[in-house]
Amino acid sequence: MEERQGRRSLIRLRMSAHDAHYGGNLVDGARMLALFGDVATELLIALDGDEGLFVAYDSVEFLAPVYAGDYIEATGEIVTVGNTSRKMRFEARKVVAVRADINESAADLLDDPVVVCRASGTCVTPKSKKRR
Repeated sequence: MEERQGRRSLIRLRMSAHDAHYGGNLVDGARMLALFGDVATELLIALDGDEGLFVAYDSVEFLAPVYAGDYIEATGEIVTVGNTSRKMRFEARKVVAVRADINESAADLLDDPVVVCRASGTCVTPKSKKRR
């Protein structure tokens, strides 16, 4: 594997009431894609010294619900490096789940994180913007 491939990034954050878009404090799936965009940006900065551009998702799978108060860990990896394109793979996992069924502030740290979303996509860093 080429050194530039396999580069990884991870962010973890709590979904807030502001992220809840539907009844029952359900978070919109688009929020996971926004996290993947942030992960992709970090990967492009590390690789190219520029934020680059997200061109397209090849695949997106929403696998489990996310609620306000859940903690989500989003990861990404560069799997292929082309001349200007970078193919990436992403995964979002719920690592803390709210427990509104117990009370308004209960939550569980999950021994086995729940995969809530997977995606793959392509980003581009124009040659004129690359610094590395």
